[in-house]
Order: sequence, then structure tokens, then C-alpha cells
Amino acid sequence: MLWSYVTPGIPDELFERLPGIPLSKREERLLLISYLRMEADSVLWDIGAGTGTISIEMGLLCPQGKIIAIERDEEVANLIRRNCDRFGVKNVEIVEGSAPECLAGISPKPDRVCLEGGRSLKTILKEVWDYLPTAGRVVATAASLEHLYGLSEAFAELQARNIEVVQSAVNRLEKRGNRQTFAAVNPIFILSGEKL
Repeated sequence: MLWSYVTPGIPDELFERLPGIPLSKREERLLLISYLRMEADSVLWDIGAGTGTISIEMGLLCPQGKIIAIERDEEVANLIRRNCDRFGVKNVEIVEGSAPECLAGISPKPDRVCLEGGRSLKTILKEVWDYLPTAGRVVATAASLEHLYGLSEAFAELQARNIEVVQSAVNRLEKRGNRQTFAAVNPIFILSGEKL
């Protein structure tokens, strides 16, 4: 079935998933999307694209834009392709490779970067910064204090402007037996900044 969403916030269950592969939850995606501040023809690099949720949402919202989903695992890259087909997204290119090593060969260069994964987020952020134009934006997620510290330090060292940090705290209604209760979605930090 082909889904035809054009508004952000596609329900999580509509994406095909693989066991153990993280999915950016709908509420977190909405925050990420807002902090990216995409323009109609933006070039977005989605590093650590995982299931492809951000790439697909951005591809639908910015059909004139170019979205490059960067994923190191071949099986996961194929999952992104299937999810793109599922939503009829045509402007997402998948690059299989590990960041930061694979970044130099990617074209076109980004004016927006979403950094959701990687072994060394700080190193990847510093590398990607060189490819951004003036006023280019990076939005990065941190699920641990170590990643939060590393990304904060990198933004400071790069003298980023308009730095914003927010922590998501989302609770969802779930049914457990014959009761309904609220369950917390794992909180993440979302950091963003612009190149001077």
C-alpha cells in the first residue's frame, strides 16, 4: 500500500522496521523537523538515517529538495529504500558508508544536516561543518550525557551561532491489560546550531 502523507508526523507503525534498528519516534521527528528549518530546495544530509523516518518526512515536505540518507549497514540501507517506496518518495538518495569517512565523496554538499547516529558524534559534527555554507544548520540528537557533552563541546569549538538545546519528554497513552496508562518515550536531547 502506498501512503500519501504530506504533513509531518507520520505514525510510527506505518514504517517498516527491523529488530534492533532504532526509529525516531513521531514526536521527536516533529521537533527535529522544526529545528532543521528546511527550505523548499534545501539539501539535507541525514547521517545515521536508520529506518529513514527523517529522510522520508523531509522528502515529502520538500519535494524540490535533495535528501541524502547516509547509513553504514547494507540491510538498513535497503530498509530505507523500501520505506521510500512505501511512501512514494523519489528525492531521497541512499549512500552506504560510515561517517565521517564517506562524507567527502558525497555531492551535492548540504545546507542542512541531521545527525542521528554514529560512533563519534563530535568527530562527525566537526567534519560535516566544513561542508556547510554560511548559515547552514546542523541538528543532532544525543541519547546519553556523553554524547550531549561531546556535541555541546563541538558546537562551542566551532563557534556555532544560534545554538539551541532541548530535551524531549514525551508520554504516550498505552493499553496494558484492561487499563490505560501513560508510558514515557525514551528522552533525547536535540541540539542545533548554525555556521557563521
